[in-house]
Amino acid sequence: MEHRALGRSGVDVSRIILGCGNFGGIGSSPAFFGQGETEAEAHALLDAAWEAGITTYDTADAYGGGRSESYLGSWLRGKEPDVRERIVLTTKTFNPMTEGADSGLAPARIRRQLATSLERLGVDTVDLYLPHAMDDATPVAETIQAFEQLVAEGTIRAYGGSNVDAAWLQEALRHGNPAWVQNSHSLLERDDESDVLPIVAREGLGYTPFSPLAGGWLTGKYRRGEEPPAGSRMTLRPEPYRHLQDGRVYDALEAFEAIAHERGTSPAALAIAWLLGHPQVTAVVIGPRGPDQLRPALGAVALDLTPLEHDELGALFT
Repeated sequence: MEHRALGRSGVDVSRIILGCGNFGGIGSSPAFFGQGETEAEAHALLDAAWEAGITTYDTADAYGGGRSESYLGSWLRGKEPDVRERIVLTTKTFNPMTEGADSGLAPARIRRQLATSLERLGVDTVDLYLPHAMDDATPVAETIQAFEQLVAEGTIRAYGGSNVDAAWLQEALRHGNPAWVQNSHSLLERDDESDVLPIVAREGLGYTPFSPLAGGWLTGKYRRGEEPPAGSRMTLRPEPYRHLQDGRVYDALEAFEAIAHERGTSPAALAIAWLLGHPQVTAVVIGPRGPDQLRPALGAVALDLTPLEHDELGALFT
């Protein structure tokens, strides 16, 4: 597995990052806390990722109401010191830990939440720390000052922004030294190309897109005129993807699937390979539900798209 320097962070990450958002829940939604992967299933997935060369693991304090960090922490405690030293951890804060709890990026809350994250993970320092969203109630300057203080104190090594827009990023750069951006980006979600990615390129930042398969739409599981499979994202949290139920999108997906088959690979692997081939993409965050779902990402690493092929694939969805 190839590793790359993550922007200004001073940290090297594996080109595939394991997203742990389904450990003990489905993301940060309190409605799904206690669901998702059990601790044993999370450990099996982490073992498989480690064996595949994935050394970077992405979680958040609110994933599963703290369960994701706890499961990752219990897995780390079972590893030898030399293994733990090679692992890079990313965690995030913004969302409430329980229904009705506080949220946001006020400096006091950031400090409090990081302390609980360190405890659950069983570490003294988090390599990479992120605001999980933008907070309209807290000035960006105050949030960035809090992150800068945490870097100075050594409880985090670097920070960036997740689910942020260009205006937030520009303001953050005026007040501190964010190292990278982690936003949703894929062949079917390209908003960052117009404003965020030019800033990333200009400032030498890292970029680690998540949701590379657009909620499963780039895997081939959603078919024209057919009901979504039971348990799929379109049955659990369909709202962000309803706009994709469009004839032109299905046309592009069918053409994309045909190209993948011609290349002897899967649509999922080709979609991830397209992201890995982008000059601003440092690494891609994936969220498999089991060890078998690691295969597309590992296959993507082996695919070598030419610049022309990369552009042609992108043009299918524009």
